[in-house]
Amino acid sequence: HQRVAQCQQGQYPKTICKMRSGWAVLGDVQFLEGYSLLLPDPVVPNLNDMAPSHQKQFLEDMVHLGDAVLSVSKAVRINYEMLGNLEPALHAHVFPRFDSEPDALRSKPVWFYDWDAAPAFDADKHQPIMQSIHAYLQQHGFSD
Repeated sequence: HQRVAQCQQGQYPKTICKMRSGWAVLGDVQFLEGYSLLLPDPVVPNLNDMAPSHQKQFLEDMVHLGDAVLSVSKAVRINYEMLGNLEPALHAHVFPRFDSEPDALRSKPVWFYDWDAAPAFDADKHQPIMQSIHAYLQQHGFSD
């Protein structure tokens, strides 16, 4: 809830852009550069609490965000996840996956990575990829 409120106020530094269903933001850690999330606005506990039309828009936006991350990051595929086990607010993870990942992790879920040792978001370092993702979404008509 707090992140969405900060996005609405233009105060969340990881904000990529506003999409039709919510906010595209860069992940707190960047062990896979371009890792992003889609946060619905308004916030809901889970996908099943949305009206069907909002569900469809959220899922479409998630795929559009994935297309942008795939294009910009030059990843080989995108993994999508919506878990909601720890945070009582819907959010979709968009993970780029790369051939350059360590062999022991390349075919495993991203949760096998050491998140505590992952490179943290850095506004200066990650601004170019955020701008590129936003430009892709804007060029294709998927951002407001």
